[in-house]
This record gives sequence, structure tokens and C-alpha cells, in this order.
Amino acid sequence: MIAVIDYGMGNLYSVEKALLSLGAEVIVTSDPVVIKNAAGVILPGVGAFGDCMANLQKARLVETIQEVCRSHTPFLGICLGLQLLFEGSEEDPGVPGLGVFQGMVRKITAPNLKVPHMGWNSLRYATASYLFNKLTSDNHVYFVHSYHAVPEQRELITAWADYGSEVTAAVGKNNIQAVQFHPEKSGRVGLMILRNFVARTAGGQSGDYLSGN
Repeated sequence: MIAVIDYGMGNLYSVEKALLSLGAEVIVTSDPVVIKNAAGVILPGVGAFGDCMANLQKARLVETIQEVCRSHTPFLGICLGLQLLFEGSEEDPGVPGLGVFQGMVRKITAPNLKVPHMGWNSLRYATASYLFNKLTSDNHVYFVHSYHAVPEQRELITAWADYGSEVTAAVGKNNIQAVQFHPEKSGRVGLMILRNFVARTAGGQSGDYLSGN
């Protein structure tokens, strides 16, 4: 069973629908016990950093998520769900994030380009991640964001996108993986990424990582 964390914000049901289309067992829940016992956990997110952290605090899910991240349970953050893993964000100064990874979320610097970064963009792979098994650099995914994570440890970045400068597209370490784009809105490529996550929750593998730098 994969738990999609419900904290009152986020594209919960589009993520659930995508997972169900892959044959996964899914539950949308805010129950800490269910989340801790799930085979895999997904933290989706849209909206403002500060609002999402306030909702997580209100739902008493901050420690639950931190505990899952410290375990061996496969964990996937999506969009703002990636940003929340860091220490804080320029979007809401002074609001602490989950602090799973060291680093801050910064406003995108894209001279002569519109911010938010919205639309389809190709990925450039950095550190190998099982999420990108069977994918190559000509694959495009869908972004909608104005901020991106800047990890203190650059090796956390598993993929980036070129949008006037390098924009962090995905990060990961051990059981924790997260993507800035929306796999549930990224067609066939997005479903392949979610399929790789589902396979990992079942203890399986789904192919070889293909570097496309």
C-alpha cells in the first residue's frame, strides 16, 4: 500500500489516479499510523511553502514525515513536496522546513525568461536515481514553479533542467527521492517515473538507469 499524504493541500487525487492506473494499491490519508506502516509514502504539494508547513504542523505530520525519511521506506516528494524537505524557503523567510536535507529553496534566476517556470522541459541527469530507470535526456516533464531547491550537498541533485540557468529538477538520497516537476501531469514519461517508484515499494527494479548528460 502506498500512502499519499493528505494535509489539506496538494494535487492528491491526480496523483492517486495516476498510481491506480499503474495497478498500485493507494490510500490518501492523514493518519500517522497508516503513513508509518505504508510500503511507500508520497508527499505532493502545491501552493505556498509557509501555508503547507502550517498545515503539516496542524495535522501533526511533521515528525511522522521525518520519521519515514529516516526509515528505509521509499519516499517520494512531488513539486512543493520536494521543497518542504529542505531547511527553509525564500518564499516565506523564517518558516522552517522539514530539514531532511540541508539547503534552502531559492527564487529561480532566469534572465529574459518568465517566472514562474511553467511548461515542458527536458531533464539532465546528475546522480543516478532509480526514478529515471529507462529514461533518456530527450524525455520531457511538466513544471510549474517559481522556486527551486539549492542543496548544500550538490550530489543530492539527481536531475536538473535548463531554464536560463540550472534549475533543480530532482533530488535524492537513499530511500528519499523527490521531483520538482509533476509526474502525474507528464504523460507517458511521468507514468514511467511513478512506475519506477511503485516497483521500488514492492522491492523490485524496473530497468537500468540511462544517463543522458
